[in-house]
Amino acid sequence: MSLLFKPGVIYSGIFLAALMGCSPEKTTEQQTKATTPVAQPDVKDTLVATAEISNANNFALQQEPIYFSFYDLGINASEAATLAVLQGDQPQASQSVDTDGDGALDSLLLAADFAPAERKNFVISNDPAIAKPALKKQTQAEISIKEGGEWNGKVYEGGSFKNVDSVTPPPQYTDHSYWIRYEGPGIESDKVAYRVYLDWRNGFDIFGKKVNDVVLQNVGQDGYDSYHENADWGVDVLKVGKSLGMGGFGFWNGKNVELVSQTDGRSATITNNGDIYSGFKINYNGWQVNNQKLDMTAHFSMTAGSRLVKVNLSKTQRLPNMAIGLVKHPGTTLIEGNQNISGYAWTYVASWGKQSLSGPDDHLGMAIIFRRDDRAEQTQDETSYVSVMKDKGGQLEYYFLAAWEHELDGVKTEADFKAYLDREVLRLTKEPRVRFESALSAKAKQSPLTAESALQWSKALADSELARKTLKYHYQGWDENRRRPSKFEYDIVGMQIMALQKLNEVSPDQRYVDAAETVTGSFVAEDGHIHTFEPDLFSIDLTKPGDVLILLEQRTGAEKYRKAVDFLRENLKRHPRTSGGAFWHRATYPNQLWLDGVYMGMPFLAQYAATYESGAQQHESFKEAVHEFVIAREQLRNPETGLYYHAWDESKQAAWANKETGQASQYWLRGLGWYAMALVDVLDYLPESETELRKTLIDITQELAADLLRYQDAETGTWWQILDKPGAIANYRESSGSAMFTYFYAKAINKGYLPESYRAATIKAYEGLINEFVTVHSDGKISMNDQCLVAGLGFGRDGSYDYYMTERIFSNDAKGNVPFIIAGIEMHKLLKQ
Repeated sequence: MSLLFKPGVIYSGIFLAALMGCSPEKTTEQQTKATTPVAQPDVKDTLVATAEISNANNFALQQEPIYFSFYDLGINASEAATLAVLQGDQPQASQSVDTDGDGALDSLLLAADFAPAERKNFVISNDPAIAKPALKKQTQAEISIKEGGEWNGKVYEGGSFKNVDSVTPPPQYTDHSYWIRYEGPGIESDKVAYRVYLDWRNGFDIFGKKVNDVVLQNVGQDGYDSYHENADWGVDVLKVGKSLGMGGFGFWNGKNVELVSQTDGRSATITNNGDIYSGFKINYNGWQVNNQKLDMTAHFSMTAGSRLVKVNLSKTQRLPNMAIGLVKHPGTTLIEGNQNISGYAWTYVASWGKQSLSGPDDHLGMAIIFRRDDRAEQTQDETSYVSVMKDKGGQLEYYFLAAWEHELDGVKTEADFKAYLDREVLRLTKEPRVRFESALSAKAKQSPLTAESALQWSKALADSELARKTLKYHYQGWDENRRRPSKFEYDIVGMQIMALQKLNEVSPDQRYVDAAETVTGSFVAEDGHIHTFEPDLFSIDLTKPGDVLILLEQRTGAEKYRKAVDFLRENLKRHPRTSGGAFWHRATYPNQLWLDGVYMGMPFLAQYAATYESGAQQHESFKEAVHEFVIAREQLRNPETGLYYHAWDESKQAAWANKETGQASQYWLRGLGWYAMALVDVLDYLPESETELRKTLIDITQELAADLLRYQDAETGTWWQILDKPGAIANYRESSGSAMFTYFYAKAINKGYLPESYRAATIKAYEGLINEFVTVHSDGKISMNDQCLVAGLGFGRDGSYDYYMTERIFSNDAKGNVPFIIAGIEMHKLLKQ
């Protein structure tokens, strides 16, 4: 969002000219005027960015960590020392941090307090004159080794401890070598401290704290094992043994966990040691496991005011059945968090009971927190409660935490521990809503909108994605957003590649042309077989790449593409349907019509008919495509609001379905966006001779256009994730659906389906896309933000308002990028008129 300038006014061109080579000079093309003319404010050179941040929860947040990457800020690490965050004229707690542990600062961390649902505005500056607030040290990471003594076998004798930034233990180092203070690197917040044994045990242990100060610097100094005895600061509270301990990791062989024991070597490095953020990483070189050898890095980090340790695991090879978990002590209770949630939402496994070394009656709670879909299985062995995790390209992100009853304000009961965990996973899932604008981005938006600049914005995002990941989605490639092998799916393989072909029509570029065969074409074998396509799944989504296959067949004449598109068409003929003829969304969603599916299937059906069929056969296919819109309107549109519910279950059996109407309960922005885009796309293939069918779609288009205007955000010209609840807690202006509506309006005007009276609202919508959602980076790439990554119904997704607020908010996903690109193309055409 452009908080530096007047919302609703687009200032695009000057900086883009430098980035993309387009002339900043005025052209003879029509230029839009600012909807509210204002003078540009006098912005200091030291202003880096502005942000509006909202608490998405109905409970207060203390020292909530919010990260701004230097890449998004448009700066480099050399400016980190002078960065400051202000609310009004008051400097806030912040720290420049290295979030990935690669040795380079990459982000600015803000720690902020929020009342329930509170919204605050912040300014990020690199003015060295700003006096940063004096912070109490609330986090620490350290490694301490002995110097001045000598090795006697596996034991180090004599010497004194010295803190170091990194350590690689010598070959003789093992457990109880008395060389590394408390046996490995440590990390703490003001709440709790942890250590990881840097030896074959790879044990994860807990130091319970009775104070809110950092204490690791004192632990183990006065006698190597003194931390086993109660002290003023606290005590070692966990017996780890040969288990996973407190949130450790290993390999599940089907019977038990194999710890990270057999390695060629391991080393530890402090990555951050700041007042509000600290971290260390461990490199495991040559881990021998599962009949393979791989390298693995684990980065551990903590923030002030939190018990949680964030763990990022990265492996050089894929490893199935990575295990994370907790030591299993007798008499403990295993607690599992909610599983009836979205796959991207966070949940937990925890234990509670009298399992503390500090005393026979002392209670200790431990937990691991992970995204629901990351876990393959919950099990246990003799020593550990084990969560077996899926391999998603060698990457795994999770948290672990401990809560000891003798902490200051410690958790005393199992019920309180569970309530605390439920709140923590909700806090992680419903992250603060951030509306953000860098000074670099604002500068790039300073010229009036023209037809040429609209096209350049589209090309900028398309080219950025080509450089980032689009070409990786070929058969046997990698789906970066979903962290899995590529499949014949609608978004990249279908939509993103088609957007490049549309862009090529107005701005020819051989790279766009080539991408069609490189990506989508790679899924088609010489005999026409479509790799990874599952015909009996009857997923209407999987029809969408067929649009590109038709184009490839027409472009190349290759028989394999004709066989493939014929196969997709035949599969539609046997696709299960509701009693009224609507396509089921998928076999696993029986009797259900989703708005999404109208866009996924009907443009292909209409295009296939227009390209390969004729006469009565063609007419019937056109009727079939148009009927999908009609039945969707009948079953999903609320005549009182003019909006469409996300889905309908004819059987009324789905948990999310209204038991009387079968309708879902919410008006999801992108769901209706799919439907709107499908309307104007299917009309492309209906010839003028199909008068009645065209009239049906044009009537729906005009009705929908009028209804949607009532929900357009007056400030920004965009639309909200749940359309009829603007400003509700956790709701946000969402970019993918806003881009879809912009495309819908612009194309409908260009095609004559809507009158010129919609022009101003359409321009405002497009201006909103740029002002609200685009970030310009110093390397010339751009990003599109505030995209709902995915939303659906069933399988843990209950369709409630709260559900839609728990789905991940993302950047640079095809479901948002494609509508942005094609909206820019249509705006290019509109502004040339």
